[in-house]
Amino acid sequence: CEKSTWNQLPYKFEAGTPNIAGAIGLAAAIQWLNGQDRRALLAHEDALLKRATAQAEAFDGLKIIGTAASKVSVLSFLLDGAHPADVGMLLDKQGVAVRTGHHCTMPLMDSLGIPGTVRASFSIYNTPDEVDRLFQALEKVKTFL
Repeated sequence: CEKSTWNQLPYKFEAGTPNIAGAIGLAAAIQWLNGQDRRALLAHEDALLKRATAQAEAFDGLKIIGTAASKVSVLSFLLDGAHPADVGMLLDKQGVAVRTGHHCTMPLMDSLGIPGTVRASFSIYNTPDEVDRLFQALEKVKTFL
């Protein structure tokens, strides 16, 4: 192909096959959510965050980053002497999924003087046992530091 031709607006921006599976999945998720007690879902997430926060506060060498009284169920933290990426990799090896890095907030990380954070997010599909599993895995991570 040696040249391109462009369709008229807005059709020239329609590339490829529509994400039909994604639309069906989104519709199913919306239908499921609409059948749930939203207050109960929020209470569940809040309970998970409270459980995680209590364990984090008692965890030697862990510093919570972001302690607002009212926040979504996300726990960002650092472990003394460890880069967030290393902590994330060691947790991953134990089957615990977290996010690491600056989370698109590099100016904030710079102002805090930190390289990034480890971020555990809790949602309606998580269980209290999974919160406990995170901290059990973090205990093992400490042995590598």
